[in-house]
Amino acid sequence: MDVAAVKEYCSCYPGTSSKLFGPPSNILVYYVGGRKFAYFKTSEPEQWRFSICTSPERFLELTDVPGIKPARYMAKFRWVTIVDVETVPAEYLQELITWSYAKALSSLSKRQQAAIALEQSQP
Repeated sequence: MDVAAVKEYCSCYPGTSSKLFGPPSNILVYYVGGRKFAYFKTSEPEQWRFSICTSPERFLELTDVPGIKPARYMAKFRWVTIVDVETVPAEYLQELITWSYAKALSSLSKRQQAAIALEQSQP
């Protein structure tokens, strides 16, 4: 998957929104119900590095993989940064994004989750 495909994949989830933050952070953040589940760095020298939340087990597994490292400032919350999304198999990357989205969604109130589920069922 290239950067454009990852952006499209992140946007396809129900209740998802994105926001581009300018300097000094320079990040494109994907949210569900106000909870962050993924983001891209948009400025050099780290342009298009992609970060997601992981489980404790996956965090240890992923940080041993070349090209994946603990996310700056977010590692204590088990976020990892993928230096180049094209180096990660598409199915595996989709699985990681789906887990991060589900984690953010599960942290919302039952009312918010129901509203997102209702939004998904609307034509």
